[in-house]
This record gives sequence, structure tokens and C-alpha cells, in this order.
Amino acid sequence: MEGINTQISTRNLELYYGQARVLKNISFDIGEKTVTAFIGPSGCGKSSFLRCLNRMNDFIPQAHVTGSIEFDGVDILSPSLDVISLRRKVGMVFQKPNPFPMSIYDNVAYGPRLNGVKSKTELDDTVERSLKGAALWDEVKDKLSSSGVGLSGGQQQRLCIARAIATQPQVLLMDEPTSALDPMGTARIEELVRDLKGLYTVVIVTHNMQQAARISDYTAFFLLGELVEYGRTAKMFTSPSDKRTEDYISGRFG
Repeated sequence: MEGINTQISTRNLELYYGQARVLKNISFDIGEKTVTAFIGPSGCGKSSFLRCLNRMNDFIPQAHVTGSIEFDGVDILSPSLDVISLRRKVGMVFQKPNPFPMSIYDNVAYGPRLNGVKSKTELDDTVERSLKGAALWDEVKDKLSSSGVGLSGGQQQRLCIARAIATQPQVLLMDEPTSALDPMGTARIEELVRDLKGLYTVVIVTHNMQQAARISDYTAFFLLGELVEYGRTAKMFTSPSDKRTEDYISGRFG
């Protein structure tokens, strides 16, 4: 793609759950420090593709993948790849906030501790930096020992984002991160995504067309396991190349 550095390059990707082919010959590039939105109806393959980017489909016994996904020039589908190392670089935020049943501080410090960080000063700095990065620090700085589960839904989701960025990943995957939130919580997460793009490559699955238009630089439209169209969001929402994209964006189906 013009003017940006490619960070993730997918070629001829196919994903099967048993005999069912859920992704069909997907090829496209995702640029570094951009926001890319995946749109399309339910069951079209967008979340399945997102899970390929940090090998989450490995947890599904019947899943198998062909093709390649190169992340900074390394094929992440290679059997010899260190998957734990990959997931340190590619963080994930899920549809429903899922804070651990522990303190706010321990939620954020969990990943760094797992990676061997023991210094209290270093952990304190990481927790503060991550909560500030997730626009949550001012709301929780005086109650870091309180349970993360006691926060509001929107705050819990921002805590999960803080937890994801605490290990300083290069890529942040977000699977419908605002679908369980009210409009105010949604607005905060959208604002946050715009702020995070200067630091991370963000890939977001969303059912909300207006959200994709508001926050993404690029959009990929999936339909029935195929990538129908991919390009700059502004162009796709004003003059899509494919009639199916136009029909979906204009609400004729989906």
C-alpha cells in the first residue's frame, strides 16, 4: 500500500474448521501504526481471521490453516514459531470485558510479571504508563488495590486494553470491543483507539459501520469467508469498487 510500511502480509490464507472452509484465499497487507477495521455480516469470517493473527485458532482442535501470514517478515503460521513470543507482540482485547478477579494493579502487572519483571519500581511504572495509555489512570489511581471486576463496563474494557498494552505489543487486536458498552463507553474506546494508533497497529472487528468510518484508516469487507474489498476507509465508504460492498454499507443486506 502506498505511503505506509507493511507490517502484516497475508497471502492465500485459508482456514478450515474440520471440513468447513471458513476463510477463502485471503490476501492483503496491513500497514504499521494504522487502524484497520474488519466489517461484514455475522459469520462472514472477520473474527476468525483476527484470531489467525495471534494464533488463537490453535486452541480449536479441528482448525487448520493454509497459506501464509508474515509479521515483520516472519511467517507466523510456521510450526516452529514461538507462539508465546508472538502473543507478546500481538495483544488482544475481546468483545466482553474480561478483567481477572484480582486488583486493578495486578490485572495490568499480570503480563509483565509473566514475562519475568520483578522490580516493584518497574511494575509501578508499567502500571501507570499502561493505565494512562488506556485513558483510565485518573479514574483509578487512588484505588489500584480495588478489584478490577468492580469497575463499570466501559472502565473494565479500558482496563483490559491497559492489560494488553502493558507488555508493549506492536499490534493490538480488538474483537468488537464496544459491543457490550453504552454510547458513552463506546465513545471513550473510539477516542482511545484514535490515540493508540500513533503507538500501535490496531486491527478492529466491528459490526458498527459508523464506527468503522469514524476510527479506521483502512477497511476490509468480508462476506461468506471471502475478502470482497479492502482499501482506504474514506474511499470505501464513498465510492466502493464492488457492488456487494456498496449494498452492505448502504444497509441493503447484513
